[in-house]
Amino acid sequence: MRLSSLQKYILLQCYSSKDKKYSKKDLFKFYNKNQKKPKNFQKIITKSIERLINKELMIGYGEHTPHKWYVKEIKLMPKGKRVAKKLRGEQQELPLK
Repeated sequence: MRLSSLQKYILLQCYSSKDKKYSKKDLFKFYNKNQKKPKNFQKIITKSIERLINKELMIGYGEHTPHKWYVKEIKLMPKGKRVAKKLRGEQQELPLK
């Protein structure tokens, strides 16, 4: 399965967050670290999220109008967790105290 660098970033951020649901606004940091910010970066992030939802890697939570869905939060599905774990390429650490 081919994933763009933005989609990989989204999967890794959702996987590493402590909350089950991850806010879409936190994904705008991907373009803050890049010096060259595209004009329509919000639309690009939304499309990437929708494509990940279509690949059954995550679930989107938000509002539904008669014409469009507005995704506010996202959550990884088990298939998405497996892909994110593979992207990390390392064994998960145990939370030992």
